[in-house]
Amino acid sequence: MTTTAAAAPVQHHPTVIAEARRRSDDVQLRVADAITRFAGSMMFVYLHAVLFAVWMLVIEKSPWPTLTLIVSLEAIFLSTFVMIGQNRQADFQQRKADHDFTASEQELHTNTDLTRQIAQLTQEIHQHVVDAQHG
Repeated sequence: MTTTAAAAPVQHHPTVIAEARRRSDDVQLRVADAITRFAGSMMFVYLHAVLFAVWMLVIEKSPWPTLTLIVSLEAIFLSTFVMIGQNRQADFQQRKADHDFTASEQELHTNTDLTRQIAQLTQEIHQHVVDAQHG
């Protein structure tokens, strides 16, 4: 018998949290996310396969002109949603890169300050030891 430990809470990068909050606050982005999420699912594929089959076999005797128009319009809109998603992803990546750069610059400055302090303390200790040996 095995027991499973409770999963540790996932800690997200501050930029991930800010981006999720921004997306959830904007109705247009929530709609675009929902459409993109559905359009990228197998349910979307199955639904279209069924609808196209019904359209071609049941609804119209000559479905091609209307079906071609509908599929073309849908492709235009879906490609727009893909571009919206790519733009959001690029914006997110840029925000994360900016945050990471700032954090690493702060860390570099902190490390440099610590290294200088250690060097100064080392010199003071060395001078104290030398003075004690000669004094």
